[in-house]
Amino acid sequence: MSTYDVAVIGSGPGGYVAAIRCAQLGLKTAIIEKYATMGGTCLNVGCIPSKALLDSSHHYDDAIKHFEEHGIEIPGEIKINLEKMMARKASVVEQTTKGIEFLMSKNKIDTFQGVGSFKDKTHIHIAVAEGDDVEIEAKNTIIATGSKPASLPFINIDKERIITSTEALKLKEIPKHLIVIGGGVIGLELGQVYKRLGSEVTVVEYLDRIIPTMDGAQSKELTKVLKKAKVSINTSHKVSAVERKGDEVVVTATDKKDNEVEFTGDYVLVSVGRKAYTDGLNLEAAGLKTDDRGRVEVNEHLQTSVSNIYAIGDVVRGAMLAHKAEEEGVFVAETLAGQKPHIDYNLIPGVVYTWPEVASVGKTEEQLKEAGVAYKTGQFPMRALGRSRASGDIDGFVKILADKETDEVLGVHMVGARVADLIAEGVTAMEFRASAEDIAIMSHAHPTYAEAVKEAALAATEDRALHI
Repeated sequence: MSTYDVAVIGSGPGGYVAAIRCAQLGLKTAIIEKYATMGGTCLNVGCIPSKALLDSSHHYDDAIKHFEEHGIEIPGEIKINLEKMMARKASVVEQTTKGIEFLMSKNKIDTFQGVGSFKDKTHIHIAVAEGDDVEIEAKNTIIATGSKPASLPFINIDKERIITSTEALKLKEIPKHLIVIGGGVIGLELGQVYKRLGSEVTVVEYLDRIIPTMDGAQSKELTKVLKKAKVSINTSHKVSAVERKGDEVVVTATDKKDNEVEFTGDYVLVSVGRKAYTDGLNLEAAGLKTDDRGRVEVNEHLQTSVSNIYAIGDVVRGAMLAHKAEEEGVFVAETLAGQKPHIDYNLIPGVVYTWPEVASVGKTEEQLKEAGVAYKTGQFPMRALGRSRASGDIDGFVKILADKETDEVLGVHMVGARVADLIAEGVTAMEFRASAEDIAIMSHAHPTYAEAVKEAALAATEDRALHI
């Protein structure tokens, strides 16, 4: 029986990063993955394939709507080859997952393909996909088994017409009318993909606005952009039934006036969040239990009630984000090596990869109001930037929230081109507890989208924005 300092169950962003960091720190490490490819949800059926389709569909949308204004004329009809688009996405996924396999080999991490389950707190049984089962001993174990798409109890997901994000990433036809249940990140991103490709798209959201966990101004701006693109947004709608009738699906909901309404389409994407995934782990044998939401309970060190077992990522509390899982993976590895790492969960950014993109870090205006914090706001529209006009990406803004007395930046919220990358400036500033004035006096290259951050900081500093 092989013995390891650390065994990691799950090879998503949290798991594989944890394994790499453990190996870097001199710990003998094994990683267990039940699927044939490494990388978990993110690399296989989440972040990476969805961004590949978002980029491909964005190119098509630009070609049919914007190339002509740039003086680019394409003779003949511009056509979509969905099969080729999906093949490119699959190629991107394959390259990325193989990259993780290379990193495991490079760092001398033993990999096991099979379902890992606890025999006790230090022994893991691996039901190997091909060959005899294996048992290993691990002084410490990191549970990184991630999450699966959630649903509603009355919905029968048939994976044909009533689908989750997993099936939406490999459709063989473009829906005529895609109904998206849920106005969160995943639903809006995939809804925009198929809207660009020619689908009618209807979003049905239970709460009173889309992307409800982000700043209200961002929700308002993205709603405006999506409606301009003729996406139907139906907020304050409670779905009560989803019924398939041949190649049609009917969604029944109640609106805020208690009127029953029906939406009929050929595909329904159920995108109501994700739930922790611990099936098959045999947690009880290790002395572990899950909470009422199926998550593994951990302390501030990400340590479970069994001292040598840790859990990270989507399987524990907090935002279900790949980069949050990565930070936690590094945190646990360094803890096991005797270091004293730190994570500031307030500085984990959130991003929606629609176009324009939406990105946030820190507190929203609604959270500051609820907490009774005295704050000031600086906001700057993207359309006032020369770079935005040059590229034609004029939707959006940068909004900075700062403490009214100390001027410390409390939150940064953006909508616009490439703000998924630009939000790192906000994270960096807040990590060093910068004031709005600190950002305002920094030189930003011209012409860039980043100038909107400087201008928003100037606006928060005695209303000093220069270009509005």
